[in-house]
Amino acid sequence: QGKFTLLRDTRTDGSFLVHHFLSFYLRAGCKVCFVALLQSFSHYNIVAQKLGVNLTAAKERGQLVFLEGLGSCLDVMFGEEELEEGQEAKQPHPLQFISGTVSDLRALFNFVRTALAPVDGDAWQGRVLLLDELGVLLSLGATPVAVLDFVHYCRVAVCSRLQGNIVVLTHSDEDSEDEENELLVTSLCHHSDLILWAEGLATGFCKDVHGQLKIIRRRSLQPGGEQDTLQLYQYKIQERNVTFFARGMSAAVL
Repeated sequence: QGKFTLLRDTRTDGSFLVHHFLSFYLRAGCKVCFVALLQSFSHYNIVAQKLGVNLTAAKERGQLVFLEGLGSCLDVMFGEEELEEGQEAKQPHPLQFISGTVSDLRALFNFVRTALAPVDGDAWQGRVLLLDELGVLLSLGATPVAVLDFVHYCRVAVCSRLQGNIVVLTHSDEDSEDEENELLVTSLCHHSDLILWAEGLATGFCKDVHGQLKIIRRRSLQPGGEQDTLQLYQYKIQERNVTFFARGMSAAVL
């Protein structure tokens, strides 16, 4: 509890980690606020069903609060007048910053805080904020400082006050010229308790080994200042699960 986990991918797609954590926390009885900026609800629901979780049922019972960024962006950009007429007394749209009327992510933070706020009588095992993919906020016009401020306030609200967990996916490319995204990824790495870094193979595509995963436990953030630990595995993504093995120990190689 109270941990910030960073999912990072380079030269590969690390979304399988998002699907894992989403199904894991829902099965564990946690209340999840899922800010999905990369795919539609139907996409996540189809994958979740293969993993034995029904997202529609989770939404209906109030366990899952889902913000679909793809549709929300269109609502803000092209349905602005309708939103104003129908939501005069309501909170501003979570992605209101896209319209250019505001420059910060306060509305998105308020959405997260409201979604995970404790309610009398609920018996959820914990609170979880899941974001896929944080770099999209930069593409939508948010500044790196605004995104980092948003993450900071979420850590205070979710990890510190509610003793919940935050899981964030972000893409990175060490050879990229996108300085804003690299600044965001580097800053997040310094503040993460756990980093799961999925990388494509340096030798290129292989049908039996899809990539490698670095597991970095940031023990230096804990009292005592111990050295960070690193574990490295290779993996193969299958229909309903992922197989991990030590480097060079793939069944196809042996």
